Amino acid sequence: MDVRLMNSLSALLALVFAGMALALVVHWSVRQPSFGLQAIRIENELIHNNAVTLRANVAPKLTGNFFTLNLAQAKAAFESVPWVRLAVVRRDFPDRLRVRIEEHLPVALWGLDDDTRLLNSYGEVFEVNQGDVEAEGLPRLAGPRAQSGLVLQAYRALVPVFELLDTSVAQLELTGRGSWRVRLESGAMIEIGSGSIDEIVQRVRRFVVTVSQTSSRYGRNIESADLRYPSGYALRLRGVTTVAADGAVQANKATR
Repeated sequence: MDVRLMNSLSALLALVFAGMALALVVHWSVRQPSFGLQAIRIENELIHNNAVTLRANVAPKLTGNFFTLNLAQAKAAFESVPWVRLAVVRRDFPDRLRVRIEEHLPVALWGLDDDTRLLNSYGEVFEVNQGDVEAEGLPRLAGPRAQSGLVLQAYRALVPVFELLDTSVAQLELTGRGSWRVRLESGAMIEIGSGSIDEIVQRVRRFVVTVSQTSSRYGRNIESADLRYPSGYALRLRGVTTVAADGAVQANKATR
């Protein structure tokens, strides 16, 4: 029994030492210069970046070789580059990385007075370098950053409604108090008020259906409107005023 036990212990110790030796050999091997990263391949075409500048920005942030590189850190390094929304990083044996990049697709400027923050098609706010923004044709959306997706959803719902007035939405703001405000391409300011997207769309739809009758009667364009009344709205037309009994000039308000 003692002999068998000693033989078993000897075999076990031999396996342990062999495993440790193998681990040391593997550990030494994967750190050899022959496994250093030699190339980064960008697999898809880019609009706002190019492969050369992307590699130049990211390569200094990568540490380790083919085996020891932390892929999560490499992914974060690529996603820190302006215009990059998402990066998928894979190893390509023996010394390369393959990267697929998804860039932000800008759909709006974000903020009332900031030209470096944009909103992408997912409703996410991202920042770019000054001068990289091509703002022509982009609306301006604003509100609490945590609700940027809601603001984009409201914008997409309101655009086809205002198109019935042959105008478009130049600016949409969600205030800190939860009230919606629109500036049209014509310059008209529309106070919509608070409510869900369905509620504000229905409120604007009622306004759009009836306001043409009033504006065409006076032959004037809309200067501003307030839709926060429970059963109508207040309307100001450009160049149209009313005179109060005491002679003071007041803005024309039409309630429908």
